[in-house]
Amino acid sequence: MEGMSESVESVSPARAWAQLASDPNAVLVDVRTASEWSWVGVPDTSSLTSRMVFIEWVGSTGERNEDFCSELADAGVGEESNVYFLCRSGARSQAAAEASASKVGQAFNILDGFEGPLDADGHRGTSTGWKASGLPWRQS
Repeated sequence: MEGMSESVESVSPARAWAQLASDPNAVLVDVRTASEWSWVGVPDTSSLTSRMVFIEWVGSTGERNEDFCSELADAGVGEESNVYFLCRSGARSQAAAEASASKVGQAFNILDGFEGPLDADGHRGTSTGWKASGLPWRQS
């Protein structure tokens, strides 16, 4: 996977939302764990025509999902797709974007992820990231 990181651009959550709203080939891939999707919430893309896919980059055991790229392909995400990868803070999504860059149209990492880094009080989601940017999200 050497040399792939130059094909991954990092974008703000607001820019990702704008691209998801305007690009019919855009796909949002949330790479967090199933527990995070359930307990923390997920982006609400119901007002958009773009697709959203949930594939864990790292499972609940802490092991990397070795089937990630094949699961991405099985979900219909391929060379025609411009893919925006999202995790909690931007680290897992960066790794997933780099691993997938040669298999999709263009790979983007969403800066600060869904919740962003910890704030001074040790809380996430208060200053940066998808939620703090005021973008639509829902909790299941």
